[in-house]
Amino acid sequence: MPMVITRGAASAKAFGWSGKTGAPPGQQAYTTAGTYSWVAPAGVTKVSVVVVGAGASASNGAGGGGGLGYLNNSAVVSGNSYAVVVGSGLFFALALNSSSIVLPCTTVTGIGGNATTGGGFSGTGVTGGTGGNNNGGAGGYAGNGGAGAGCGTGASGSGGGGGGSGGNNGQQPSARYNSGGGGVGILGQGASGAGGTNPPGSGISNPGVGGSGGATGGAGSSNYNPCFCCLSTSSGGVGGAYGGGGGDACGANPTEANGGVGAVRIIWPGCARSFPSTRTADE
Repeated sequence: MPMVITRGAASAKAFGWSGKTGAPPGQQAYTTAGTYSWVAPAGVTKVSVVVVGAGASASNGAGGGGGLGYLNNSAVVSGNSYAVVVGSGLFFALALNSSSIVLPCTTVTGIGGNATTGGGFSGTGVTGGTGGNNNGGAGGYAGNGGAGAGCGTGASGSGGGGGGSGGNNGQQPSARYNSGGGGVGILGQGASGAGGTNPPGSGISNPGVGGSGGATGGAGSSNYNPCFCCLSTSSGGVGGAYGGGGGDACGANPTEANGGVGAVRIIWPGCARSFPSTRTADE
């Protein structure tokens, strides 16, 4: 089920709502893959939204991070319903990676990651950041997610985006495996995520760190056979929530990881709360 956050009268008044006009401040977030219908509450006529596409599964290559897009102060009609889609990040599901919300004047979309490239964003008036390539981090609010490294340290995210994973590119003593890229949070812009490291000669890929409070990617694993490399198995790390790219792997029976799931968050009133950082946090 989607995460739903409501606000009581006491906290609404603390937030600055007088109770005399309009609806109290509120929000709703969808963080589970699927299709939903959001109904604008009574008195809500303007909203601000942030949308994050899912990261790509590394089964399609080396998973790109999902893009982030946001739109502020968009008009809605109280009582009307609006279609919401949250991207999945699952194996072989690139067509299901984008997240979106259909508003009266435009569709706000966070484009999902692709086989090796990060997704962007689309919609009239929408701004945001692009996901990083190759086990990359999710896009940020004012910059892009970091790209993952084939060998060495992944790039850090910018503008609140997630960092890309480090990569070992076949260095022993481990069969090649890569960790997941960092995700991005949906409570507004925060610190960017650092890229994952690859300690020299270790054969270890560390995951990208999440940006803006997003989750760090999952660590890859390995089962290296020093005598018969073709018998080695390895597992990539999952992309961090939300929108981190999945880590790729190699060996006889590799398990290449899912990308981080997408997300959609709606906050109101849009005239007073706006991304990237004006009253966007949970209060």
